[in-house]
Amino acid sequence: MDDSLLKKTKSAIEKFKHPRLLIAGGVILLIGGGIAAYLALVQKGPSGNIPLAANIIPQDVFVAVSVSTNKRQWQKLRDFGTNESRALLDEYLEKWQELLKANGYDYEQDIQPWVGREIAIAFLPSQASLSTNKSAVNTNLPIGQESVVIILPIENAVRAKALLENPKPLKQGQWVERTYKNVKIREIQGLPDGSTYSIALFDERFMVVTNHPQAIDLAIDTYKGSPSLTTTPGYSEALAKIETSNPLARVYINVPAALAVAAIHSAKPIPPQAQAPLKEQQGFATNITLEPEGIRFNSVSWLKPDTQKKHRVENRAKEILSRLPSNTLMTISGSSLAHMWQDYAEGARFNPLTPMNPEWLQKGVASSTGMDWEKDFIAWMDGEFSLSLLPAAENNPSQFPSALMLMVRASNRRLAEKSLERLDKVMRDRYKFKVEEVKVANQPVINWTSQFGGVTLSRGWLNGNIAFLTLGAPVASAITPKPQAPLALNPEFQKAFPSPIDVSSGNFFIDIERMNNAQQFAFLDLPPVPKTILAAIRTIGVNTVMASERIIHSDILIRLKQEKPGALPPKKTSPPLAPTTPPAKQAQPSPTN
Repeated sequence: MDDSLLKKTKSAIEKFKHPRLLIAGGVILLIGGGIAAYLALVQKGPSGNIPLAANIIPQDVFVAVSVSTNKRQWQKLRDFGTNESRALLDEYLEKWQELLKANGYDYEQDIQPWVGREIAIAFLPSQASLSTNKSAVNTNLPIGQESVVIILPIENAVRAKALLENPKPLKQGQWVERTYKNVKIREIQGLPDGSTYSIALFDERFMVVTNHPQAIDLAIDTYKGSPSLTTTPGYSEALAKIETSNPLARVYINVPAALAVAAIHSAKPIPPQAQAPLKEQQGFATNITLEPEGIRFNSVSWLKPDTQKKHRVENRAKEILSRLPSNTLMTISGSSLAHMWQDYAEGARFNPLTPMNPEWLQKGVASSTGMDWEKDFIAWMDGEFSLSLLPAAENNPSQFPSALMLMVRASNRRLAEKSLERLDKVMRDRYKFKVEEVKVANQPVINWTSQFGGVTLSRGWLNGNIAFLTLGAPVASAITPKPQAPLALNPEFQKAFPSPIDVSSGNFFIDIERMNNAQQFAFLDLPPVPKTILAAIRTIGVNTVMASERIIHSDILIRLKQEKPGALPPKKTSPPLAPTTPPAKQAQPSPTN
């Protein structure tokens, strides 16, 4: 979904290469930095937590992005990262500066003097997308064409009207005026590619630009009372969970609508089974703010009000972190491994796109050990858990520089011990592993050692019925009976979670800087992110809370390096544009109301 959606979004934006850029370009210039660099923007509002332009954005929007026009925030964004990552941001910003200049506009001179504090960009689905989203309202947009609506709030109506009434000369096409529901619309028609760009003032409060006439008509309908973003089920309640002051940007994703758009443009068909779980989701929203250490994403997702699906409200993934040593490189934890597996298996059963088929794992465990994955293992794992990557000790005798470690609080210790003892026997008798009990800090630990001397696994118990299993370098001494210094005392962890983790259904921490420097990825690879961006990140901290049976709240802090930035790229001048004719009034009949 991501690749096709991003390509379509990029294509839609790039089509704004005509004078309608009086706004498009200005908006894009602002959004450019945030969208290119980080890809997940957010939305928030003028008063309270509702975005300023929410009553203009149609309810069937599949993505809505809002960005701050506060110049200081964008300057602060440049303070983060390395010189290499900053060069990527500057390059992207420079492209939008050139796009504005090529159409005779300068953001600081032509747009900044009158624009409000937050610009919104909404992407509307086409008729083809709507046909796959049965709950959507018919927007009458062309089949196969997603439309872009750019909304600029007006703080200086005189300056905004002057810009609209005295447009820059067009290289191609002509200005035409029409009226729809008593709103005067100016359009650029006669372009070689057949496209039409529309612009209008809404009560001198907003300037709206679209890349299709019907899109601006739809925005007018919405402004005058048709279903808008504000009437989306659960929208106001969900956004109240992430209310933020002065966000850099915010984004809203209408999950069913976005899924329908992705299905239309996907190179490979997305089977209905894969779409079904997502169709139960109503929306996702996130607010992005700049903090002294980096960028925070305050996010929320919620289910449709009529869906039968409900989240388990379990927020007990807290104590397990105290069992991890301070030098932990990465960890992911949750409230119940059994419930997580059940949810995954249920969603993956008919979904061919899942990375691992649960039936494959169940059959694999059965054929290789003669044991039942769910009855012998999952049945006693109904407690908080963590999966972590730990570095080896300095005097590491192993060939592995790190160890992968699973911790699980057993809900049935007797069953757990019985299953693990059976597994010991399988490893010894079937695979000829050397299985022996050793003492680590006077605590019994079982080691499994391959007869070839390569693979080493260790398992044992910690106080509180917590079972652990390690693979790789010997690290049992770092956690038995408890770590000398827990992860919570690690300064990097404290900076990733500046507020105490009092409530959590799961969390994630990764020290990317230390892992890159030490190259201690014996088992896991970083996701496919450009090295330039990864090199700019110090740590990532994520905490998730089940706010209710229908709402999940996540807080993400990406801590970034802060190398001293250089000056912004110089503005490039463009050749003067050829003169054109003024707008032709009512050259096109107005649509019927």
